[in-house]
Formats: sequence, C-alpha cells, structure tokens
Amino acid sequence: MGTHSRVALGVVLKSMRRLARHPWIYSKLAAMQGEKWLFNRFYPPFEDGRARRIRKVSLRITDLCNLRCHTCGQWGDRGFLKGQNLKEFKQREVPVDRYLEVLHDLVRHGHRPELYLWGGEPMLYEGTLEVIDTAAKLRLPTSIATNGTRTAGFAERLVKAPLFLMQVSIDGPTAAIHNLARPGVGGADNFADIQAGLAAVRRMRQANNSGLPLIASLTTISKENYRHLVEIYEAFRDKVDLFVFYLAWWIDRKNATAHGDDFHRRFGFIPTRPWGWVGDWQVDDYRELNRQIEEVHQRSRSWSAPPVTLIPPIYGEDNLRTYYTDHRAKFGYDRCLSIYQMVEINSNGDMSPCRDYHDYVVGNIKDKTITELWNSEAYKKFRRSLAADGLMPVCTRCCGLMGY
Repeated sequence: MGTHSRVALGVVLKSMRRLARHPWIYSKLAAMQGEKWLFNRFYPPFEDGRARRIRKVSLRITDLCNLRCHTCGQWGDRGFLKGQNLKEFKQREVPVDRYLEVLHDLVRHGHRPELYLWGGEPMLYEGTLEVIDTAAKLRLPTSIATNGTRTAGFAERLVKAPLFLMQVSIDGPTAAIHNLARPGVGGADNFADIQAGLAAVRRMRQANNSGLPLIASLTTISKENYRHLVEIYEAFRDKVDLFVFYLAWWIDRKNATAHGDDFHRRFGFIPTRPWGWVGDWQVDDYRELNRQIEEVHQRSRSWSAPPVTLIPPIYGEDNLRTYYTDHRAKFGYDRCLSIYQMVEINSNGDMSPCRDYHDYVVGNIKDKTITELWNSEAYKKFRRSLAADGLMPVCTRCCGLMGY
C-alpha cells in the first residue's frame, strides 16, 4: 500500500500531556492509526467489501451556516447548497434524540468510534451540546470543526463534557484578512467571535483544571492568506494548542466532468456534489507558499511552541505547484482507507461512504442504524468498486483519501 494520512509526530508528543488523564481517548486514536499501518493485513485489496470496526463517525450535523467562505464547496462561490431553502434544510435535520439512539446502538454492537461534528456550522444545530455530552459519557472521543460561532457562550459545557478537540477555522491573522476569506452573512465579524470563543474556552479550562478540549487553529490556505501563514501562527500561538494548515480540497472542471462519466459507469447515475468544489483557488507564488510552510514548521520546533501539521503533507515548491495544477497527481495516495474505517452522515440522515463527494447514499439513519448500514450490500458495493477499479477522478483531492 502507498501513502496514508497520519498525525505529525510533533502533534502527538506535544498533545500527550493534555490527554494523560484520558487514556480512553488516545487509545482509540492509536487503534485507528495502527489499523492504517497494518491496512493490507486487515483488508486484502480484492476482498468482498466487508469492513471491520467503525473507527470514526462524521456527522455533518446541519447545513446551516452563517459564513460564505470562498473555498467552501457547500456555501462558497460555487457551492452545491447555494440558492436552496434554509427552512427546508432545518426541517430535514435528524432530531437529536435519534442521534443519541444511534450512538447507544454503536456501543451496544462493540463500536466505540471517534465522533466528528461539522456542518455547515455545527453550533447552529440546537442539539450539538447534548450530542457532545452523551458521546463523552459513552467514551466516544468527540471533536468539532467550528467557525467560532457560539463557542464563547458554550465554553463551560464544552470543557466539562469534555470535548476532545475543538478545531476553529482561522484564515487570517487580522480581522481584515480573515473576514475577506470567510465573509459573514450580513457582514458579521467572525474574527471577533473567534477571539471571544478562544478566550472563553481557555478560561474555563483553567477554572476546571482541565487540559481539554485541545484547541486547534484550522487554516484553509487560499489566495487571500497564503502569504500570511507565519503571521497567523504568531497571532495565535498563545491562544491555541496546535495548528493545522490545509492545502484545500478542490477540483477543476475537466476532472469534475471525468468523474461524472466514471461515477455513472460504476453506479448508474450522475453525481452533482463535485461541482460545488470546482474552483480556481491556486496561489500565484509557489515559492512564497513553500517559504511560509517551512517557516511555520521552523517556528514550531521548540518544545514550548505549538506544533504544526500540514494536510496533505506535501512539501517543496515543485510538489505544491503540481498539487494545485495537476489533479491527476496522487502523491502516493493510491487507496482509500476511510471507506473501511469511517462513515459520513449528512444533515438529513443520509449515510455515505464518501467523505466530501457524498452523492452515493447507502441508507438513512432516521430509519436504520449505522451498524445496520455499515456492511450493507450498498456499502460493500462501493468498497468493491474502489478496490477493483481504483480511485475516481475527484478522489485525488478529497479529505477521505489525503486528509483523514
């Protein structure tokens, strides 16, 4: 097997002290990573599509969002949710009681996965805190990707649960740069929400003598901010525990078209989700981008400095240029592991094996449990297709392949 995603060693070592009192968290993270290392032993390339333990459950818990970030495939410049009815989105959401039922069902069947909440903006779903509380009681390590909305007001519950990891989207060192990349609906100042939320969570951690949640700055590299990565690091190094820089997931029109043809051949219908991720998000100075990446890594080397991880871990001016301009390049990522370890649940309850391009649906958790759908024939068919026919065109720029 080729390359697979991994957590940077510096992140692991520097985070251990905050996880020392919570072995139920790091033991599950280690088991998931260990299965990646031994993947071919557990899953021979042409087996029947059946998977073993569920290692991660991703809940895209709501479609609602108060930002219109340019690099977002949902509400961004060409997002697949643009123009749709917000009231209908809300009406289709899974009730919180159903989420709690399926979490209990996972545990009854021997699955104790990591839980990942995102959206939309997950803090706009009214049951998010209840899901976090219940998951913690069930010993399911829970992380959230948020733009900072409501985190200041919810800080006490997030700390006391405890939430394992709070990833906060930070795309600029100043309000001007951040809000340009991530404009708020109605002109809201999202940068101010982030500052308030980070301060509140840190205060509550100190008041409760808690190391959790870990706080991660989550930066999507874009035209607006690629010259400011070092400034982001310096502006937030005393406010967060680690930094994650994403090279961004996006595709070009040529590969979106090719994916439609390939997907139709495999599964009999035309996908629509990839078109939300079509964009022109390349930077215009790859030497400077590489310099910024090298510099933030250099500044993170000391033991007291918060660690940095780049996702996907692609370094060097030439490799970065290839990543953004040649969507056929796989950089050694030749097999999708996430479809054997995790599930993606959409806000309406649809369950998909595909992390970002979730047109393929295996069922709905409103009337089935995750455990019932995990090794259903539809799920196994998807796994068998990727094992036999290889990756699809959009897979080369997908979090499920290169970031999970």
